[in-house]
Amino acid sequence: MNCPFFEIKSACFVANKNKKINNFSLNIDKRGDIICLLGPSGVGKTTILRSIAGLQEIESGEIILNHKVLSKKGFSIKPEERNIALTFQDNCLFPHKNTIENIKLGLERKGIEKFIFSLEELIEIFQLENLLQKYPHEISSGEAQRVSLARSIISSPDLILLDEPFSNIDQILKEILQKKLKDILKKTRTSAIIVTHDPYEAFYLGDSCGIIIKNKLVQFDTPYNIYHYPNSLDVVNFLKRGITIKVKVLNKNQLKHKKLGLIYGKFGCSNLNELKPGSTVKLLIQPDDLEHDDKSNLKLKIVDRKFRGTNFIYTLKASSDEQIPVLVESHHQHLHENNEEFGVKTPISIDHLVCFV
Repeated sequence: MNCPFFEIKSACFVANKNKKINNFSLNIDKRGDIICLLGPSGVGKTTILRSIAGLQEIESGEIILNHKVLSKKGFSIKPEERNIALTFQDNCLFPHKNTIENIKLGLERKGIEKFIFSLEELIEIFQLENLLQKYPHEISSGEAQRVSLARSIISSPDLILLDEPFSNIDQILKEILQKKLKDILKKTRTSAIIVTHDPYEAFYLGDSCGIIIKNKLVQFDTPYNIYHYPNSLDVVNFLKRGITIKVKVLNKNQLKHKKLGLIYGKFGCSNLNELKPGSTVKLLIQPDDLEHDDKSNLKLKIVDRKFRGTNFIYTLKASSDEQIPVLVESHHQHLHENNEEFGVKTPISIDHLVCFV
């Protein structure tokens, strides 16, 4: 049986005397895989990165990299001996060194092997050509993040830890750099753990994603499964991609809602034994689950409409306490206004019936 390249085993991370993250476990199966950690502010994501880097000790459990124990209770390898690079959200550039000098610090680490990308290539990739002689106080926070990224990557670590690496970068440039970063990590087979608040960023970059809520790792899975099969209402509420409605279970592939009528699909939840015929459960409805149909007899009143460029998100009133989001392509010929009736295609068929008891 192959051991994971990186593993956290039942660790207890301590943010402060009032906040702990207990019994935390995850792993990176093979070199070059990327993990993204998602969660609200203040749940301990940065504490986890600091502990992996060796800047904080853990109270229990183990942190293992490439078959070597880095941390356990009463034992911690020095940060400089871990071959791990950590990029903080606030960059931590040396103020007395200019951009090129800060980047070259990554090349000065002892024992570094030949890197696939040259210094000049990384400067071009992160669009730093015009910043090389500038000092940290002369560049923007977004530019400083790019400098910090280049410095960390060129040091050729076994594992790179990135804390909100694109938080201060404009959206268009952010999307360009996300692709370039992913390409670099995959080409160099450099594993990474990336902390972010942005689910879309995590879903794009991560081979696996971990959701941390209330100081607990509540779900660790592929991006696809986290989006389509969230394992708790806490995850649903954090992702903010849908709502839940009360439905009655008719059989193993059929539900009924008092307004929407029959809903067909395949259950995609872990508590199938609790979904007994006649029981009432909460069904997750995401914007792309329902289809628009002007000719349908099922009409719901529009209470809101959001334009998102390529699509609209209509919010429909299904009951006094249930408002359902529906996605429609923006070039659709009939643009509906608030308080108009909106047709929903029936019978409703949803690929993944995600229910909560």
